[in-house]
Amino acid sequence: MSKTKEIMIVTGGQPLEGEARVSGGKNTAVAVIPATLLSDEPSVIENVPDIDDVHVLIDILRDLGAKVEYEPGVRLLVDPRGADGWQVSFRRAQKLRASYYLLGALLGRCNRAEVASPGGCKIGTRPIDQHLKGFMALGAEAEERGGIITAEAKELRGSSVFFDIVTVGGTINVMLAAARAHGRTYIYNAAKEPHIVDLANFLNSMGARIKGAGTDVIRIDGQERLHGTTYAVIPDQIETGTLMICAAATHGDVTIRGCIPTHMDALSAKLLEMGAHVQDQDDAIRVQHKSALRYRAVNIKTQVYPGFPTDLQQPISALLTVANGTSVIQETIFEQRFRHLDEMTRMGAHVRVMDRTAIIDGIPQLFGAPVTTTDLRAGAALMVAGLMAQGVTQIYEPEYIDRGYEHIEEKLRALGAQIRREVIE
Repeated sequence: MSKTKEIMIVTGGQPLEGEARVSGGKNTAVAVIPATLLSDEPSVIENVPDIDDVHVLIDILRDLGAKVEYEPGVRLLVDPRGADGWQVSFRRAQKLRASYYLLGALLGRCNRAEVASPGGCKIGTRPIDQHLKGFMALGAEAEERGGIITAEAKELRGSSVFFDIVTVGGTINVMLAAARAHGRTYIYNAAKEPHIVDLANFLNSMGARIKGAGTDVIRIDGQERLHGTTYAVIPDQIETGTLMICAAATHGDVTIRGCIPTHMDALSAKLLEMGAHVQDQDDAIRVQHKSALRYRAVNIKTQVYPGFPTDLQQPISALLTVANGTSVIQETIFEQRFRHLDEMTRMGAHVRVMDRTAIIDGIPQLFGAPVTTTDLRAGAALMVAGLMAQGVTQIYEPEYIDRGYEHIEEKLRALGAQIRREVIE
């Protein structure tokens, strides 16, 4: 008997209107949850999104011996006192990219870690060399061999870590390990993303001493012990952006509450350039475009924060397929992040891809078609396309979307979208 699967069915043409509230940040949650292992006391994390990546991490922590209680929408309690494991299985690690954060957390806790190479979405290579370089600077022996990453140290000692490139994962992993190292660590050429600042704030609430998060130099004074804490993670930057794009794409009027508008400056600037109306409030953003006029084509180059985020490149590319003129997107972070555009050609999009550059000739209208999700943010892009398209769009493999968006269909339906799932055999 074949395995039961679902498809997402979107009927386009309905302007989204109303208010939506953003869930807790995926990118923060998948770093903060491993960080709880650095303490020998229970911690409570609030505003944790109910997404598949979180559930996989919960399973991993339980495998390691921690006790975990999760009430979606309320709290996540992690009691690490019984966590004596230091190996993460291939089966678990292959389910999400953020599994490699267990390296830094376990190295800081146990002075040793073994984690299979990370899985998750197939959007390009995920080199681990900068992570290993950072661990070795702290005194660990670290290597990747046969799809397994190992790190071990008799004692972690603070040091200066110079990254050759800006790496979000490497910055987080070194922060985690250095929080329990002896002495002071400096991370140079550090990533500046909001979830790195949030992780530093979480660790500091546990008794860590971290300064400079959000700049390109982070200073960490390692502590022998960290205590438990209660902490609420920041709102999800990428969900906020996806909802902003959905509002603009459907010529709607949506207020997105519970977000941090300054985190969205790069996207807001592009939507304004295209002709949408974007209004920032204290903890909300209103996006509207009631005009029947087509959007203007724009050029986009993905960059590390505070530049245009790679995770929003795919959703906004859907909007650019119906812009007036030719748009050029340069993807500088991941080399395989244009596969969703092949699916959009089924809907009538005019797209040419050359290496890491996509050239999009805007057309007046997309048309519903069967399409297949290839990764998390590609799924979001196909949702945007379906909401704009004339007719019905069937999105296969929608489980990718569940990895990073909490109850996104419910939120879109509350705004007036015609979107649902059906079981297929």
